[in-house]
Amino acid sequence: MIGRLKLVLWIALVAAVSACSSGPSDSQADEGSGSRVDLDIIIDYQSDSDLGNADVDIVSDSKADDVQGDADVDTLAETDENSPDSVPTDEIGANDLDLDAPDSDASDLDTPETQEPKDAEYWARAAIAGSVDVDQAFIQISHGTGFPIKCRDGNYLFLHRHFDGPWFVAGDFNNWQKQAMTKSGDDLWHIEVSIPNPIGSGYKFVKENTYEDTYIADPWARAHQYDEHGEISFVTAPQTAHLQRFRFLSGQGLEARDIRVYVPAMAGPWAVLYAHDGQNLFAPDAIGGGWKLREAMSAIQGNFLIVGVDNTDDRMEEYIHVDDKVLGRVWHAKGDAYADFIQKDVRPFVESHFATKDLRGLMGSSLGGLISLYIAHLYPDDYAFAASLSGTLAWGRFELDQPTMQQLYVEVGKRDFIVYVDSGGGEGSGCSTGPQDAHEDENERDNYCATRAFADALAAMGYEYQKDLYHWHEPGALHNEAAWAARVDKSLRIFKFLGENH
Repeated sequence: MIGRLKLVLWIALVAAVSACSSGPSDSQADEGSGSRVDLDIIIDYQSDSDLGNADVDIVSDSKADDVQGDADVDTLAETDENSPDSVPTDEIGANDLDLDAPDSDASDLDTPETQEPKDAEYWARAAIAGSVDVDQAFIQISHGTGFPIKCRDGNYLFLHRHFDGPWFVAGDFNNWQKQAMTKSGDDLWHIEVSIPNPIGSGYKFVKENTYEDTYIADPWARAHQYDEHGEISFVTAPQTAHLQRFRFLSGQGLEARDIRVYVPAMAGPWAVLYAHDGQNLFAPDAIGGGWKLREAMSAIQGNFLIVGVDNTDDRMEEYIHVDDKVLGRVWHAKGDAYADFIQKDVRPFVESHFATKDLRGLMGSSLGGLISLYIAHLYPDDYAFAASLSGTLAWGRFELDQPTMQQLYVEVGKRDFIVYVDSGGGEGSGCSTGPQDAHEDENERDNYCATRAFADALAAMGYEYQKDLYHWHEPGALHNEAAWAARVDKSLRIFKFLGENH
């Protein structure tokens, strides 16, 4: 179990800094009565575009974010497995950052009237000079235009944090020939590079070793993708589908976390699908192989953003709407705070960085499916779609007899957003109500009974199958990432249809 992420957010007063100087030449379905829901799905999976980093023989020692599987109650002990990028072990990562201090913004600094604009270049230069806290500088840059930094004179400034060295940068722009970085302070390596053609130009950081060099992707790079060598960073975003990263986004008193955005090749404005457990969605080395959303989006030719919101050590409580007791302890719900975080912090942040349509959806699995339905319940006018894959919909009746998601939806009546729910498993010896059934549903039936009951209740309220209600049953499917990856295209196709007809 890893410790909580932390970041020091106190900042020193800073003095004026100079502009970039010329540096050396230096990313299934069941329709109520058991008939199959016709989703008009034609699956023709394609592989992602080759976004390779040129024909070079490199050794990739990078590790993508350690990820944490969707925490169903029988695997709760696994809920603390996520960790930020840390490659190699001496890399300066989330575990080295201290997040206990109150948030602070660049505008909080008192500086002389002659101070340069506090853009990415300012923060980078000040970090190199040691006049601002490096942790804060990295956060400001990540929340702004991102890494690497484009300087005002057109050069690109690369920053890398690691105690050991030496470090180099290599990429398409220099034919993958290493260029030495300079060290400032205890752990900050930097280099300025002139890059005439930065769009989709791949790069990695390189550490010299006695026998073989180690190549790693920039853990702070805004634009990135995966190829045969693992993760690759881009100087600026390519004109093909890729991912963008924003580090340590916080709000509503919750732990800071990363968000990862799938950006399609087609131009915006885009509809936006917010998905939970962001660590498990895109990376090929995610737990259980992940959801493989990049491949799924390629297969359906999806033209919308997917915002993967990472989970934290508090995943279990952030993804529940009421308290309940399992595994001998009471879990105290933080679902309201998490819903507000998505609505009031993540959503505005995303909309400030991307051209978006007024069309949003939510998606998750296990407890992530539960919280997706809950956020839509709290903000029914703001989300047009909510998808729950194997959602833990019996939550509330494990031991404490609290309102379930089905009860919440029935109490308020039909709303206008579309609901998609699915599960694997099956009814086994039969579905019933009560704590014992709840435990069996979660542990043995992939939440089949609670999901079936939820869909039936919505249909009785006036929701129509294949119009604003979809229920899919994949008999015998397990409760894991591989099963969700195998059927996630169904929910994605529904959202794609909404976006194309918005």
